[in-house]
Amino acid sequence: MLWSCGASARSSLLFLEAQGIAGYDSIRHEPVYYSMQRNDAMQKPSVGFDYLQRLSGATGDWGAFALQMRLAYNDDHQSINEHPLSVQVYNAFFKYKTRAADMWIGHNRIAFGMGSYLDSHGLLLQPLTMQGFGYDRDWGIGAARDFAWGSLAFSCSTGTGMPFSLNGNYLFSSRISYGVPARDNYTIGFSAAYGEPLETIGYTKIVSHPQHTVLSGIDGAYFWNNFEARIEAVAGENHNKDSYGFLWRIGVHFFDEERLKFEAQPVYWKKGQERSYKASAGVSWKYNADVTLRSMYTYDGQMNGNRIIFQIYWYYNLF
Repeated sequence: MLWSCGASARSSLLFLEAQGIAGYDSIRHEPVYYSMQRNDAMQKPSVGFDYLQRLSGATGDWGAFALQMRLAYNDDHQSINEHPLSVQVYNAFFKYKTRAADMWIGHNRIAFGMGSYLDSHGLLLQPLTMQGFGYDRDWGIGAARDFAWGSLAFSCSTGTGMPFSLNGNYLFSSRISYGVPARDNYTIGFSAAYGEPLETIGYTKIVSHPQHTVLSGIDGAYFWNNFEARIEAVAGENHNKDSYGFLWRIGVHFFDEERLKFEAQPVYWKKGQERSYKASAGVSWKYNADVTLRSMYTYDGQMNGNRIIFQIYWYYNLF
């Protein structure tokens, strides 16, 4: 979105967003209104906006400001005495362009794994960040630069994910990649992370004190005609536990503008003595430029349960 804005004559973009989520979980034997876990931010019935302001001068663009927020419905709020609605902040950062790199401060995607370049905030299938390996977005600072051969990125963040908290917690992350997907139809990246982050799910702190984390990872993507494949693997010490995770996602597009898409994604992970796998399959249909219908089936090997989720997603360019 940042780069598409740079190519546009307009100085700002505003998108309105809404989604409906509903499904059935065989483990709970009842309907659910979220796609991952109850405390996770993704995905829930919500409304929100996505705003980008381009900052320009006489010599061209020199920065940008992004703000993306949702007001989401919390399932099971009555049983845990929570408010039924909560504010979720995704993008909330300022980016400054220099000759050396693009630098940012705020709440943004950190330099680690598939989640650093693949925006999954509206999708049902999620990368390893949503399995507890890193964070989809985090509060901090970072820098990134694109080269003819690939890219290089670095970030220093709080290691808290969605909430902001300072209690001796921190996380350094870096990623280097080879290949430009839009030009080469492939990319491969190598990531590393070190720090004392907090373990969180959405806005909920699982453990209130920092935990030692040292992770390394590899991710890749390949596109050929209407076929795409993505992989991601992470290993190391994650929140004081020897951990590793692996993900493989394949997808096939059909019709003009890739309106119909079939996907499959197995995920396997281990954290200390706990291990599990999930097998998911999804279908998405672009009804028009603003509305997408998605469905996902997931088998949870740890809980021996099944879940099916349906989503209607509206993303409208207001100006």
